[in-house]
Amino acid sequence: MKLGLVTYQMAQEWDVDTIISNCREAGFAGVELRTTHAHGVEETLSKAERKDVRKKFEDSGIRAYGLGTAFEYHSPDTAELRENIEGTKRHIELAVDLGMEGIKVRPNALPDEVPEEKTIEQIGVSMREVAEAGDGQGIAIWLEVHGGGTCRVDRMRKMMDIADHPNAYVTYNCNPEGETDENGSCRASYDLLKHKIDCVHIQELWQPGRYPYRELFQLLKADGYDGWTSYEGPGSSDPVVVMQCYKKMWELMLGHTTQPAT
Repeated sequence: MKLGLVTYQMAQEWDVDTIISNCREAGFAGVELRTTHAHGVEETLSKAERKDVRKKFEDSGIRAYGLGTAFEYHSPDTAELRENIEGTKRHIELAVDLGMEGIKVRPNALPDEVPEEKTIEQIGVSMREVAEAGDGQGIAIWLEVHGGGTCRVDRMRKMMDIADHPNAYVTYNCNPEGETDENGSCRASYDLLKHKIDCVHIQELWQPGRYPYRELFQLLKADGYDGWTSYEGPGSSDPVVVMQCYKKMWELMLGHTTQPAT
């Protein structure tokens, strides 16, 4: 597995050079660049600007592996839905130009005025369309386990079954509510989605009881997962130190290192 950084919180005010510098100093291997943030990696970039961003990352050894977009497919407004689908397709082109692996999209709600199953079907059908678009250009589509009601893993499984496309994947999001059983295990939730996990967002490993990360990492390792585990955590006045400490905890969790003797 590889350790990356989601720029949603920690790095939302950093420019590309700062992201690269801090990731290198902290030992992070890559980054999922959140759109609409200060680094400005957006569809408005010219071809020359995209080439420059790609070269910066490639020269640095830090992998810009994905775009974290906010495109979502739950709206009952057909024009809004179409705008989100077409925006996804434009960002597939951006991801291609940047040499990325995939882009993250999401559901964000179950509208009260629409039957639940209709919204779930709409999200699944939309995922199939964008997955087909990404497949033709080598860009995976990652549906984040996200949103009020939509983050429930049984509903996510239905969406993915409806999408029914080999290029439609999930970003497993380690949501602290609804993903563990009475014994604190995440196995049942993991088992529903494991065949589609292509990216994993991880949060505060140091918070006991927040999520059974040790079990999750064991499950991922047992299934041969070798993709990105991406830290999505709050900002800090000393971000590199936080990231360095986080990497050490991540290594210990994976069993890459042993606890020092006391």
